[in-house]
Amino acid sequence: MAVQSGKDLLIKLDMSGDATFETIAGLRATRISFNAEQVDVTSLESTGGWRELLAGAGVKSASISGSGVFRDAATDERARQIFFDGEVPGFQVIIPDFGIVEGPFQIASIEYSGSHNGEANYELSLVSAGALSFTAL
Repeated sequence: MAVQSGKDLLIKLDMSGDATFETIAGLRATRISFNAEQVDVTSLESTGGWRELLAGAGVKSASISGSGVFRDAATDERARQIFFDGEVPGFQVIIPDFGIVEGPFQIASIEYSGSHNGEANYELSLVSAGALSFTAL
């Protein structure tokens, strides 16, 4: 795999509920992380006292975060609507030369900031809200 440009990691939002995905505009930094809980089944009989984990038993989750500047009224408005209405629409995360992660996410937080002599900024945090799919590129 060759070195990839960070701008190619895209977060896309289902704008209308019909799988019409648009890139959330103005993002400068994006991040996705995957997590799996561990279920410890270690007992006195565990070989050499080593911890044993139950395969496939923990809860899996993903989180997405991004930060940027306001560029597009449509995606900004849709993100605010999702947050205030408590929706869990579909999102896509395009990971260059890796694949596409798709599924429902809830917007856990939106933060707005700005300085007197600078641009208005926002930060967005999302958490998975159901099963995710992965399609290799």
